[in-house]
Amino acid sequence: MLAQVHSGALVGIDAHPVEVEIDVYNGLPAVTVVGLPDSAVKESAARVKSAIVNSGFPFPARRITVNLAPAALRKEGSGFDLPIAIGVLIGLNLLPTERMDDYLIVGELSLDGRVKEVRGALSLALAARDLGFKGIILPESNAPEAAVVDGVDTLSVSSLITAAGFLMDRVAIEPSRPNPNSLTTPAVDYPLDFRDIKGQEYAKRAVEVAAAGGHNVLMVGPPGSGKTMLSQRIPTILPEPVFEEALQTTRIYSAAGLLGKEKSIMTRRPFRSPHHTVSDAGLIGGGAIPRPGEVSLAHNGVLFLDEMPEFRKNVLEVLRQPIEDGEVTISRAHLAITFPARFMLVAAMNPCPCGYRGDMKHECVCSKQTIERYWAKISGPLLDRIDIHIEVPSVEWRDLTSKENGETSEEIRRRVNAARSVQLDRLGQYGIFSNSQMKSSLTRKFCVLDQTSLDFLEKVVERLGLSARAYHRILKIARTIADLSLSPDIRPEHVSEAAQYRSLDRRYD
Repeated sequence: MLAQVHSGALVGIDAHPVEVEIDVYNGLPAVTVVGLPDSAVKESAARVKSAIVNSGFPFPARRITVNLAPAALRKEGSGFDLPIAIGVLIGLNLLPTERMDDYLIVGELSLDGRVKEVRGALSLALAARDLGFKGIILPESNAPEAAVVDGVDTLSVSSLITAAGFLMDRVAIEPSRPNPNSLTTPAVDYPLDFRDIKGQEYAKRAVEVAAAGGHNVLMVGPPGSGKTMLSQRIPTILPEPVFEEALQTTRIYSAAGLLGKEKSIMTRRPFRSPHHTVSDAGLIGGGAIPRPGEVSLAHNGVLFLDEMPEFRKNVLEVLRQPIEDGEVTISRAHLAITFPARFMLVAAMNPCPCGYRGDMKHECVCSKQTIERYWAKISGPLLDRIDIHIEVPSVEWRDLTSKENGETSEEIRRRVNAARSVQLDRLGQYGIFSNSQMKSSLTRKFCVLDQTSLDFLEKVVERLGLSARAYHRILKIARTIADLSLSPDIRPEHVSEAAQYRSLDRRYD
């Protein structure tokens, strides 16, 4: 008998519909899976047979052919176990076919018939809704993330017996509902705080501006000046993500299999800090079947590169596309997958290999050629794409021993949230959430300068020989500074402060 069950395949972070066709007929006992399956899908035959037998159902001594259509779409993972098992039971006339068109089914089977979690449940639930299915049947551990999707019933099952009982209308399953508390950002409870940082008021102000507008920032300073401390505390002042941002980030982590159990949606912005030995595939994503890399895992959050020149140059150069476009495309022979990668780049580095160039308390021992080779690891086009360049000097003794605490992260975060709220009201209709994401047309519309500011900026651009990209980035930083002061207009002092954050342009003038 021929049976058909609806399922889905994950390609990148997107789910595509797959029809699981099962034909049970007379012949030598064997299970054949066709339709461009990978090794995990081919191995499903053994898991399905054991799960069916150990669940108390008979397994036929007949030939079974499983076709995963469309055949041109590569199938990977173990999520086809449950739909194949359901199809086999239909082929044996043990399950009715009346409800098969109402549900999309996914799940991995253990040998005793338990249903285990799969990757990409959130994307599969979104696909089930968009394709018009009444509901999605999936593992219990995946229910919290899938339940946040409105318009489709999320039915969680713990075993093959439960799924079969529901389809025979003998077991009632209530649709899962999202935990209301999981859909709101909890109170931030970080062990780190900005008040721990002594001095460095200029650097803290620059980081605040960067967080308020989602701008990329590069910190240059000697060892021990606080660059890493500043970077590690950026999550404590990041603005709360809106629901659309949280949903985008959750889809990526779900597809990568990194979403924690019992977690429905990511309500905090990610902070990724890869080691400098990371490969370009690890940073950008890749593999025979491409998976998201660090830039995509940092989507709507922070990508921190400590000791930036220690990264291989070819690894750093692949950052140029995602920084500019907010996405990264990975091409293979038979497919090209685009992952979202809109992140805030935070990088830290020493001014030279020994770390003490320009420091008043230590003598630099690096030659001019050594310094030039050191800086050559970071190309001009990549530096041009970093909005804010700041120099972080050594901490003064009086600041280091001071008993006075600076502003707390909570105080800074309130200002950042207020500035992001202004930006969301202005830019939300365009599908973007911060000033750093504005393209040229929006920059011209929302970054209008008066004549005094224009004259000043003209002198800066001519004096430093800035590129058109750097000019637009100064405009966007000035817009963010104005938003922090809750000013509807960009004033000369905002432009002046924004221009000060291009220290590397001044250095090499």
